[in-house]
Amino acid sequence: MERTRSLRPVGLTALAAIALAAALVLFGVPSRAAVENTPGIAPLEEKYPEGARIYRENCAACHDSGAGRAPIRTVIGYMTPDAILAALTSGAMKAQGSVLSEDDKVQVAQHLSGQDIGAETAETAPPPPCEPEHAAFDRAQVPAFAGGGLDLASTHSVSSARAGIGRASLGKLKLKWAFGFPQANRARSQPALGGGAIFVGSHGGKVYALDRQTGCARWSFDAAAEVRTAIVLSPWKAGDRSAVPLAFFGDWIGNAYAVEAFTGKLLWKVRADDHPAAVFTAPPALHEGTLYVPVSSLEEASAAAPGYPCCSFRGSILALDARTGEEKWRTWLVDEARPQDGGRHLGPSGVPVWAGLAIDTKRGHLIAATGDNYTRPTTELSDAIVALDLKTGAIDWHFQALEGDAWNVDCVSPDPDNCPEDAGPDFDFGAMPILATGKDGRDYVLAGQKSGIVWALEAETGKLAWKRQVGRGGMAGGVHFGLAADSGRTYVAISDMPDGVDRPFPAAPGIHALNTATGEPLWSAPSPAGVCEGRALCLPGNSGAITVTPELVLAGADDGFLRIHDAATGKVLWQFDTTQDFDTVNGVPAHGGAISGGAAPIVEGSQLIVSSGYGFVSKMPGNLLLVFAAE
Repeated sequence: MERTRSLRPVGLTALAAIALAAALVLFGVPSRAAVENTPGIAPLEEKYPEGARIYRENCAACHDSGAGRAPIRTVIGYMTPDAILAALTSGAMKAQGSVLSEDDKVQVAQHLSGQDIGAETAETAPPPPCEPEHAAFDRAQVPAFAGGGLDLASTHSVSSARAGIGRASLGKLKLKWAFGFPQANRARSQPALGGGAIFVGSHGGKVYALDRQTGCARWSFDAAAEVRTAIVLSPWKAGDRSAVPLAFFGDWIGNAYAVEAFTGKLLWKVRADDHPAAVFTAPPALHEGTLYVPVSSLEEASAAAPGYPCCSFRGSILALDARTGEEKWRTWLVDEARPQDGGRHLGPSGVPVWAGLAIDTKRGHLIAATGDNYTRPTTELSDAIVALDLKTGAIDWHFQALEGDAWNVDCVSPDPDNCPEDAGPDFDFGAMPILATGKDGRDYVLAGQKSGIVWALEAETGKLAWKRQVGRGGMAGGVHFGLAADSGRTYVAISDMPDGVDRPFPAAPGIHALNTATGEPLWSAPSPAGVCEGRALCLPGNSGAITVTPELVLAGADDGFLRIHDAATGKVLWQFDTTQDFDTVNGVPAHGGAISGGAAPIVEGSQLIVSSGYGFVSKMPGNLLLVFAAE
């Protein structure tokens, strides 16, 4: 396969490299704005040369290679400059930071993040605390959803009764309030609802409990880094005054957290993997007192750093006691890496779990979808659907959608020393797998791949039932996060962002519906033509997670529009352009952007809640949470 070549800024991540390659295809050399809107990527010309010098002399020896399990440069680059400065001043790096002056620390933080340190203004001030009438949690309002996939089966579906919004009430939707995430240019943590509050994480590393009616803050919690995962609430019995429910989430540097849902007090914090590139990209799943944690990494990006010993990360799933954080079991998805090619590389490696998990209570299975290998040799659990025993972690069955897929970011660099031979095509699974029932009464495991293929497996055995090519696919195409199922239909969001590779299937950005039992197409709603004219960093297509009801499909798009489709026909019934400036309840200047990533629009109790902004992989940035109500 021909390897794509592109510019390689320092700290380039896998998706960012793809985005830059795509920008070359679409627009020629990418603009500075297109690069600088993606944290973790140094600009084409270094903005902070003094910080770069200080980093090289004091930090690079450990953080460029992960020596001593130090977090790698790529991971740190995704933190805000304020969070990096806090780590150097009073956090985990206080001892190392003690040898630097205050100005040196500021310069390093700005260099690593590619952003200016924020002034103490309304942009960093805490949100207004709730007045007494809105501060108390309503114990009668039990959690609306079971986790990031909304139910244990991760169907991303909501009943019409719970949604409180249908075709007839769409005309009554009005913006109730807006919240601006401070020091952020992306909003990709899917909220949880319970106790009359919205629980949501942020790029700045804060987790908030916001009153659903007013947006005031009941509490906020400071994580060590960005929280991009959905928040997962533990259930409680309505009205139970003794209940101490928990909120679970993960951060960008591999920590899993449990905090008290009604106070924000930390109960436990666990480092899920001591590999320096380990991160959380998908939410944990909670069932009967066990928290299941999928582990992924950015080592795929570290491979592009000259001299990096590639690669040693091993994808895994960790089961923790939800109350204590104690490990119950861990299942590794790839064997431990060994020297390959005469010691030039390490392998096997990779098999991250980028997507979330589904729980099959009928068969006692935890269902995971995996990514590719980073180096050779390739292994049988990469690009696969895996069913694990909920109690032991033993693998009961697996289905590999694509054999031999080994890829890392060095494959799009000018000097690909770490790129595997015959690399790619980098067709990870990024969307949550789904357990759904077809109109034939049979249970299927559904999975969407970056190849643009949707797969349906028999839930009992993992045997292939059908597959359907829906999108053109590609490293930046196909299915990223968007897959949902309801009423015998499977709904598929297709990105198909250009990646410079010719493919036989035509691009099909938009929303598509299939028959869950057969895979036969039911309808397609292509992305509107011309919608991106005059919009910088705008892309057609649907990359983000979606939510469905029996009547509606709620889909945010990379062009910044939230569209609600008729579930039976695909017709757009309502839309809202989020790429505007908004007055916010917390006084933070806020603007919407691309609606992408794992934060699906959610609907419950006649409220529609949407996150907007995806300053990542050269998409439109934003820092917005919008709450609509059908009043």
